[in-house]
Amino acid sequence: MSIQNAAKRKTAPEIFARKGGEPIVMLTSYHAHTAALVDKYCDIILVGDSLGNVMHGFETTVPVTLEMMILQGHAVMRGSKQAMVVVDMPFGSYEASKEQAFHSAARVLKETGCGGIKVEGGVRMAETIAFLVERGIPVMGHVGLTPQSINTLGSFRARGRDEADSAMILEDAKAVSEAGAFSIVVEAVAEPLGRKITESVASPTIGIGASVACDGQVLVLEDMLGLSPWAPKFVKRYGDLGPGIEKAIQDYASEVRSRAFPGPEHVYNLKPKTAK
Repeated sequence: MSIQNAAKRKTAPEIFARKGGEPIVMLTSYHAHTAALVDKYCDIILVGDSLGNVMHGFETTVPVTLEMMILQGHAVMRGSKQAMVVVDMPFGSYEASKEQAFHSAARVLKETGCGGIKVEGGVRMAETIAFLVERGIPVMGHVGLTPQSINTLGSFRARGRDEADSAMILEDAKAVSEAGAFSIVVEAVAEPLGRKITESVASPTIGIGASVACDGQVLVLEDMLGLSPWAPKFVKRYGDLGPGIEKAIQDYASEVRSRAFPGPEHVYNLKPKTAK
């Protein structure tokens, strides 16, 4: 199939142009099969470092490595066709210097074929974001609650609920937007702040526990499907798959132990003899 006939993925400039328009739909995915489902309905698929929590059982995202992100980025790219795929830069892969960030991000783009990367941080990351964008790397920003900073934040509490914190996060968002981010995730902030950020920056905002006024929304797929044992306040469960999966496993185990499975329809018979 020629490149002209191939399905065209959404790009960073197309997402940026959605500011103030039709809301941007984003979900996480870490597997080819879930990516194929998400791809039908979403503008962006985020290969989030939340895979550390939902796939590997880590308490935080801090232990996630660049190799883990690249591996799952490959899977999501294979499973999707039209959505823009953005891969999280994990803790320790971009903070040391602009040059470290470029080498890590370039590796992600080259090895996965994704359309962009995401970095956490506001004012402190603005120079790095500008450095990456100037060198051809589309960057999604992330302000508010930044899970990679859990060891300094101390908890996953909502942010921007007092005047000083709110002003600091607003400045973070402005700095990230002015640095050239094509969009900004705004996580777990007081609703008035999420609205104010959206009104104050040129980049589209993608809320997760922020405001309905944001230019788009994102959730962790496992949270909204009811597969996570616990979910934050801002998660709406659109499914409750956990109990259904457990029931299926329970039924399977019971039938194996009672020798009800496999039945005659699940086994192979000998080929019939042919006449000589």
